[in-house]
Amino acid sequence: MTEKPKEKFVVPIGPQHPALKEPGSFLFTVDGETVTDASVRLGFVHRGIEKTCETRNYTQDLYLLERICGICSHVHATAFVLGVEKLAGVQAPPRAEAIRVLAAELERIHSHFLWLGVAAHEAGFDTLFMYAWRDREVVMDLLEVLSGSRVHYSINVIGGVKFDVDQVSSDSILKQMDFLEERTKYYMKIVTTDDTFIGRTRGIGTLSKDRAEILGAVGPTVRASGVKRDIRVNAPYSGYKDYHVNIITDATGDLEARFVVRIKELYESYRIIRLVLENLPSGDLTTRVKRRIPEGEVISRVEAPRGELFYYIKSNGTEMPDRVKVRTPSLCNWGTITDVAVGHKLADMPMLLAGIDPCFSCNDRMVQVRSTSKQTQLMNWDDLRKYGIEYYK
Repeated sequence: MTEKPKEKFVVPIGPQHPALKEPGSFLFTVDGETVTDASVRLGFVHRGIEKTCETRNYTQDLYLLERICGICSHVHATAFVLGVEKLAGVQAPPRAEAIRVLAAELERIHSHFLWLGVAAHEAGFDTLFMYAWRDREVVMDLLEVLSGSRVHYSINVIGGVKFDVDQVSSDSILKQMDFLEERTKYYMKIVTTDDTFIGRTRGIGTLSKDRAEILGAVGPTVRASGVKRDIRVNAPYSGYKDYHVNIITDATGDLEARFVVRIKELYESYRIIRLVLENLPSGDLTTRVKRRIPEGEVISRVEAPRGELFYYIKSNGTEMPDRVKVRTPSLCNWGTITDVAVGHKLADMPMLLAGIDPCFSCNDRMVQVRSTSKQTQLMNWDDLRKYGIEYYK
């Protein structure tokens, strides 16, 4: 008598689940408490922003694209305006480029503090969650002083920036950087010495350097695996060509390393902000740009808090773009989750997910492949489904 094959036990999480801040569907195949297979299904908050850009002019698109992500609104706007300015053949004034860098680093601090709080909450460390979010308010207040808004700053315009930095704002920012730097020392001590926290992060979700490169990881996720990849250094843009940026890396590749890299990046942001304010160029904030952008196509890459943000913009010579394509860093990092999940306990999954600092709404897309050809049917659709690609006969 042939032995009956062992049945698989699949634990579904999402798309609506108390542990998820945004909707996503995860399927974990488990043997007892150990995960043996994992897949992710995205697309539940797809908003069609790229398509909408084709029916708006470039200025309207700027405000639309800022709303792809509430945490990274400035960096999305920066990627877009840099691409449009390249198509138009104009260069923003040096003072405007410096202010773009200033806002980008403040936003990076905001993002990392928000992430630290969320990750601490997933670990059951709610005291750290409340501390991190309390200090996050300091950065949001500074962004409000600078732009008038705490979330969507709308600092960029095509050809420059709309807000200047006066001496009062500069002194306030510098003072708060000193305060936040002291707080960050405390957070670094917590994530590297607290026994409870280390138990949830050390040796968990280890991603080797080679595997990280194969999977195409970006940002702190890949830098925590020892890969020196940062667009601010590898392909300097805006004002970053005038300010040296140190790439923060860690060779360990586990969850603890991802915490350490992000917290060390806070120190680097404090240093860059001080450097910008101490050497802020004089001059205009904007340069004139024609409403009709010359025909052509361009790519624009910037370093968002989560990693490389990639924009493709195609102009048809009118006031509206022919195509805007956005590839966010979360889309690149999703593959690492399904890769490192196998072999870990089911209880580790929330922390593994938080480790890449995912944003569901900013990367939500789905490809549906409908085909009856033999070549298509021979493809490994089980693997493709892990990355949100569905197949229908």
